Amino acid sequence: MSGREGPIRGSRGIDHIGFTVPDLRAATEFLIEVLGCEYMYTLGPYEDRSGTWMTDHLGVHKDAVMRSLNFLRCGPVTLEVFQYESPEQNPVQPRNSDIGGHHLALYVDDLDAAVEQLGRHGVDVFEGPTASKGPSEGQRWIYFTSPWGMQFELVSYPGGKAWDKQREEQG
Repeated sequence: MSGREGPIRGSRGIDHIGFTVPDLRAATEFLIEVLGCEYMYTLGPYEDRSGTWMTDHLGVHKDAVMRSLNFLRCGPVTLEVFQYESPEQNPVQPRNSDIGGHHLALYVDDLDAAVEQLGRHGVDVFEGPTASKGPSEGQRWIYFTSPWGMQFELVSYPGGKAWDKQREEQG
């Protein structure tokens, strides 16, 4: 990319984050009951059995069916959660190291209390929490997985991060 045009004019930031789950009802229940998201609304189904709308507009197999999708609010972020049925669908959740791998990080005020609460919900929590170093010093974090295998992270930096403090000092 040459970058000669500069960034997209008028961009205000991220509007929503979308991801696909194997069971929309169960994922929505987890997002609401465990992570504290708020249900907003449902759309769908979307399909085009006689044409290529699904490929042309969404980049998925022409015979893919999006049974429904739910919008949920999680703090200031909106999540768009899909359930698809599609030929050639890859049912394996990507790891962070895979192309397209990802995780969602949730900020919490008290990391230790949040980890304890995840345990009471039976959530698989990775080792930690880990204290960050360098520009992120002041932050602690820990990963966990949803029931469908998607990775999430809890982060907390109530006193700020080193990077923020350095910027304030530089004025």
